[in-house]
Amino acid sequence: MAKHPTNFVVIGLGNFGSTVATELKRFGNYVIGVDIDEARVSRHADALDQALIVDARSDEALRDAGVAECDVGIVALGSDFEASVLATMNLRLLGLDKIWAKAVSKTHHRILNHIGVERVIHPEVRMGEQIAQILHNPLIRDYVSLGNTFHVVNMRVPDELTGRSLEDLDLGRFDLRCLGVMRGSEFIGRDGDTCAFEAEDMLLLLGRRKDLRAFTQSL
Repeated sequence: MAKHPTNFVVIGLGNFGSTVATELKRFGNYVIGVDIDEARVSRHADALDQALIVDARSDEALRDAGVAECDVGIVALGSDFEASVLATMNLRLLGLDKIWAKAVSKTHHRILNHIGVERVIHPEVRMGEQIAQILHNPLIRDYVSLGNTFHVVNMRVPDELTGRSLEDLDLGRFDLRCLGVMRGSEFIGRDGDTCAFEAEDMLLLLGRRKDLRAFTQSL
């Protein structure tokens, strides 16, 4: 397999791993999916470039599968602690420098960090936080944490602001920036632009969590 900067191996084809693998493939990357479970491998054989029955606890088995030629490894073995750690160590042994791995506990997280994982993922925690945020404030449709308490929030313009302008929001008072106002798939404005809101318009806002909270509470 030719070396390419977008060659991925995903170890573990459960719900999380298979979603990552198939989405990476959909984006045009070369993706190898690895699992010890034959049924899981068969289920995703047509969706990935390669779907292989491999015990990732064996570095030799991974090497034979061509994993050493990949640039990025994703270890999605959350429930099997030992297999997760060994698979991660084996990817390092095979020369992969860019490794992301799923963790299910703080201890798991610390061990993965210690053996050189670039990023440790807690998908259940992340999804739980996101669902709680959306349930707490129905205007918010999605958000992304940028670190250092900064977030980008995608929120629906409330009905009572229909006909009002972007300037009326006075975002500077909340130390927020409007990155965009979307109407369906059409971009209609951002900071400094003049536009009037219609029903179902969406605001893309950048700011600190406390300032975003103060703004949404003011609406």
